[in-house]
Amino acid sequence: GDTVSAELALRYAGLVDRRRLGEQLAHLAGRREFWSLDLGVSPAVLIPRPDTELLVEWALQRLGGVQAPRVADLGTGSGAIALAIAKERPDAQVVAVDVSEDALTQARSNARALNLARVEFRQGDWLAPLAGERYDLVASNPPYIAEADPHLAALRYEPRRALTAGPDGLADLRRIAADARACLKPGAALLMEHGAEQGAAVREILEALGYSAVETRRDLNGLERATLGVHG
Repeated sequence: GDTVSAELALRYAGLVDRRRLGEQLAHLAGRREFWSLDLGVSPAVLIPRPDTELLVEWALQRLGGVQAPRVADLGTGSGAIALAIAKERPDAQVVAVDVSEDALTQARSNARALNLARVEFRQGDWLAPLAGERYDLVASNPPYIAEADPHLAALRYEPRRALTAGPDGLADLRRIAADARACLKPGAALLMEHGAEQGAAVREILEALGYSAVETRRDLNGLERATLGVHG
């Protein structure tokens, strides 16, 4: 019995140590609840944040009157946004894209576990895997932290490329906004999550690209968290 308890004690100490080093409890447990979905998470994906539920809520509102909508989720990670939309809208055709094969493995496994097998996963860079297709809504929670941001030190167990986007944190938001126009039906919306101080910058990016009805919504903490633009 002593060997077992010693091993357990060591394992427990190891976990406590990892927690102290800033790894999130969700990674220790390997699970996270998001939009009442039990999602498996791994070091290959960002832990879905409660803030992102705002994006899902808004996406579902936009799709309210659309029959059998086509929806794309860019940088899907654990699959959180794609799977939440698929759960609420069984008639939707949802395509989820990620550049990381490890992230897609995790997302596919979550889709299977939740019986949401009709979500389609594609590997590739942002909108590249959607070339030639048109969607009713494109949603994304892309990396939006500036590379030199001091807060990154606290997130050392999360995949860095899934967090940072150039010197000002806007590189991926800019790119998605520019490329999404070719994949949106007229009147369809692009919906992006961003950092709390990036609302004005993202509105400016969308307006400069010719999106209309540009609007930002705040999260439960009153911080600007997601911005929408309509194509055409």
